[in-house]
Amino acid sequence: MKNKSAKVLVITLLCYPLLVLLFESSLGYFQPETVSTLQITTVGSDGSLNGRVLARLESDAQLYVAANHWPRAWYREALANPAVQVVSSIEQGNYVAVTVGAAEHERVAADNPVGLMFRILTGFPPRYFLRLDPVD
Repeated sequence: MKNKSAKVLVITLLCYPLLVLLFESSLGYFQPETVSTLQITTVGSDGSLNGRVLARLESDAQLYVAANHWPRAWYREALANPAVQVVSSIEQGNYVAVTVGAAEHERVAADNPVGLMFRILTGFPPRYFLRLDPVD
């Protein structure tokens, strides 16, 4: 009985990372767009423009996006060059991506929770928020 439990544990530990990889890869490839998403365009270190579909989040009438997944090149690019473009069914224009402090992070997280199944499928990555302030 002990040997069978060990096999189940080993198989689970081997299959779980593959499940996360498959789920994350499919999201990255298909980038599903809905009314609750937006496309953010960031600038890479080589000057290339890179578009990514993200969940559109709101808190205190402010627009936010979150790095909810392990692949987060767009997030690193926005930190390095916070001038981004946003297109959604609600807004379109130039924005500045602003990192949020601890209190704002907690508020945005509470206003925009993610479910346990999503956390399981994404491998429990840390969650980082950027506030998108419109450029006049």
